[in-house]
Amino acid sequence: MRALGRGAGSGAMNPMSRWLARRWLNTQADVALLFGLKRRALELHRQMVRLDPRDAVARSTVGNLRAQLGDADGAIAEFRQLVDVDARNADAWFNLGFLLEGRDALDEAERAFRRAVELNPSLDRAWYGLGLVLIRTDRLREAVEALKRNTKLQPFSPYGWYQLGMTYHHLGSRDDAWRTFEHLKSFEPRYADTLKRDLETTPSRANSAASTSTQITPREAIESTT
Repeated sequence: MRALGRGAGSGAMNPMSRWLARRWLNTQADVALLFGLKRRALELHRQMVRLDPRDAVARSTVGNLRAQLGDADGAIAEFRQLVDVDARNADAWFNLGFLLEGRDALDEAERAFRRAVELNPSLDRAWYGLGLVLIRTDRLREAVEALKRNTKLQPFSPYGWYQLGMTYHHLGSRDDAWRTFEHLKSFEPRYADTLKRDLETTPSRANSAASTSTQITPREAIESTT
């Protein structure tokens, strides 16, 4: 933004000037997003990061927008930098894990999700992400425990219950799988029908070399802290 001149990235700005500059940039970014101008909003939030590299909200939004614009590697880089400067930001660790899981970097994704739930044990989506990583790496009993935490925190979300039912199925715990189906049917019959179909048609890993369970939901959207 020309009006800020060199001060937009200058440490010489006094705190009040920096606060006013950030407020103005944030207002413009909100307007840009209102009109769907994500690239313009991205540039404005980048300017906020240049004003203050430790601005967790601005950097998180940069990562979020880069992910939405299809730049997953760039988003990963942003969230890596964010957890470097704000290591206790559980949402940032979740977002990093989410993006890494999408890139099949499962070891790193697991570490990120575990750090997220260590910092915030109530972060239900991080337990869900951890459960998916554990399913993909064939640690099904650990996955059950992660998904139980997710469904306890998010009792009416069908995604965790579906994955829990299928994980029980692949462990050979038929009764637990069908109890999960009955519970899911009580509040989300459409997803319960999908779980029933998959329980009846998908070979159990307990009896075969079946691959990972079907996921019927898009991976949960990356979270912005704005």
